[in-house]
Amino acid sequence: MQHDQFVTLVKSACEANTLPEALDILKNCEHEDVAEAAQSLTGQFKLAEIEGEQRIYHVSMQENDEGLEEEYVEWIMNVGDDVIKFVAWFFFDMFDMKQKDVYQAAGRTYQQPKRQ
Repeated sequence: MQHDQFVTLVKSACEANTLPEALDILKNCEHEDVAEAAQSLTGQFKLAEIEGEQRIYHVSMQENDEGLEEEYVEWIMNVGDDVIKFVAWFFFDMFDMKQKDVYQAAGRTYQQPKRQ
């Protein structure tokens, strides 16, 4: 994928209001590798209320050190957060792209999460 095509795709996905809408944009991408990666995530997101926040998690099965399948849960974003968080996570998780680069493609400034 050319850089200008990537920028267009990221900006398009960031115009979505919700994670499911952004995922649909990525699923319908003309670039087969992106569309397949997005399709593979279908049904893997769960919503949970934690500490008064509606959090969206990615839930998948992964093999642990003993070779057994176990559930792996990763917090992606909260309901109402800017969908750029999901888009950046998608390209990082699926294509090892730095989140900073995805934010830059979207014309946004990436801020490193603060350590607690």
